[in-house]
Amino acid sequence: MFKKALVTGSAVGIGKAIALDLASKGFDVAFHYNRSAEAAKKASQEAAKWGVKSVALQADITQPEAAQLLVENAAKELGGLSVVVNNVGNYLEKAIGQTSIKEWHEMLDSNLNATFYVTQTAIPYLKEAGWGRIVNFAFASAQHSIADDEQSAYRIAKTGIIVYTKSLAKELAKHNITANVVSPGVAENSVGLEETIPLLPTQRPATLEELSNAVGFFINPQSDYITGQVLEVAGGWRL
Repeated sequence: MFKKALVTGSAVGIGKAIALDLASKGFDVAFHYNRSAEAAKKASQEAAKWGVKSVALQADITQPEAAQLLVENAAKELGGLSVVVNNVGNYLEKAIGQTSIKEWHEMLDSNLNATFYVTQTAIPYLKEAGWGRIVNFAFASAQHSIADDEQSAYRIAKTGIIVYTKSLAKELAKHNITANVVSPGVAENSVGLEETIPLLPTQRPATLEELSNAVGFFINPQSDYITGQVLEVAGGWRL
């Protein structure tokens, strides 16, 4: 099994938890960051304690050229790629009628477009590895998304990620590459927890470990026959 992974947005939070979990399982890991250079460096150093190779790479992946270079550098530093986790994506809570053109593009660029740029560049490396995993991030209920008074631009971007991932799953299955989606609800590092927790059936947010475990499920070789699926890690929220 070829263990080389790139996790976007992995200097802190969910992305960091995922990257460290992969390192603990013997994966060489590329930690991606945009502005959090020191945090990414520390995370990479933490991963190295498992005896794997780890690097911290900077890129603004909302820019196609930068995203392409990130993937190329990750593959060069690690000696190839077999796993890509697209964790980056900004959030906006605003009525669609009040959403500016700049905010609209930011939602699409940081969520859908960044996922597309990174993945499209990574696919040839995954094919070369002969085994691959793509895990993208949406959000709870995105697969059955309906109109929302305050999150329309964000929902549109995340729903697009799901459609894109399912398309990849069909196209890449013959290459032994799976593509799946993890859809988090409220996590322990989410903002506004005091207001949201009472709305959760579990009465608590997801831990970062629970989210990284969901990603790990899709990456595990025992999940070879699972592709094009959406796994919600939301404690029953928005059912």
